Amino acid sequence: MENAESPAEPGTTRSQSSTTGTRTPPTAPCTVVWSLGRPYVLENNARWVGTDRRGRPQVLTRAELQRRGWSYRRAG
Repeated sequence: MENAESPAEPGTTRSQSSTTGTRTPPTAPCTVVWSLGRPYVLENNARWVGTDRRGRPQVLTRAELQRRGWSYRRAG
């Protein structure tokens, strides 16, 4: 059952859930992911919106988020 859907991460399989290497970010609107310790929310299926270390709004493209690395869970 390695490819069974993981309940903690809808739409991903257990084999995918532990790594974020070259995986592409999800495409469902309002999905929340973590990157570099900060949460990002997908808006309009085109941009990821979060904040920088100073609390200022930060917008990332799908490619930028993929390069930075991301996870469904906060690290730590």
